[in-house]
Amino acid sequence: MATIIVKKVKKGGHAHHGGAWKIAYADFVTAMMAFFLLMWLISMTTQKQKIGLAEYFAPSAVSTTNSGAGGILYGTALDTSGKKASMPHASESGAAEQGDRPLATSPGRASDRDASPPDSRVEAHGSAMASLRQALQAMPDIADLSHNIMIVPTREGVDVSLVDENGRSMFRDGSVTPYERTRRVLEAIAPTLRQLPNRLTISGHTATARPGSPPAGEPWSLTAGRALAVREILAGAGVPDDHFASVAGRADTEPVFPDDPYIASNRRVTITLRDASPPVPPNLLR
Repeated sequence: MATIIVKKVKKGGHAHHGGAWKIAYADFVTAMMAFFLLMWLISMTTQKQKIGLAEYFAPSAVSTTNSGAGGILYGTALDTSGKKASMPHASESGAAEQGDRPLATSPGRASDRDASPPDSRVEAHGSAMASLRQALQAMPDIADLSHNIMIVPTREGVDVSLVDENGRSMFRDGSVTPYERTRRVLEAIAPTLRQLPNRLTISGHTATARPGSPPAGEPWSLTAGRALAVREILAGAGVPDDHFASVAGRADTEPVFPDDPYIASNRRVTITLRDASPPVPPNLLR
């Protein structure tokens, strides 16, 4: 008879638990690296840069409505603006002036918000911004432009800025010709601008060309042309000539981010709804 031999193997210690802990540990290390990188960036950023970044990511441009409707330009949606074409006959400075009022400084610059508007103007600013948002909310096809359009109050009035970002420009590269979507936005806000009492200043801005890269166009002519293109679209949509105070090209002299003048966000056109000048006392007119 054959002998049957049974071998019993005793396992020593506990079995290995697999590599799941390694994945969890790698995720933890990645999160810690991201955290310390964020802390380092914060410590290296100036106060002006922090203000510019905060405004770019919209807290000041977010709709303040409490309707909860969730529609375009409500809740956390930004507002929008647009513009047109046609090369201007620019002056030596690159500006085509229609009046002697100075232009508002650009959005995102700390100087615009060093002083809050008086209480008597806050309500007017809020009303103007609400009217512009209402004009835009009926355009669901502009939802993808929410990061390109900013409507913010400043000490000079209300700025409606059309801002480029990487991957999405509002004008054709090196041209004063806007994309059709920007034209539709301008035509949408034109009736509101026509009804509001504010005079308008329009300023064009561009980013500085990176070293070794040719500029997309002569910056003074380009920014003046884009500003004039916006004015022509608004005028064609019914905004009277006497509503415009000035139109100017600022080239790359007023970047939103002075410490990084090359980024796309410095390319923009700003329409400023200027506050009315306070009345002059009669005794000063003598």
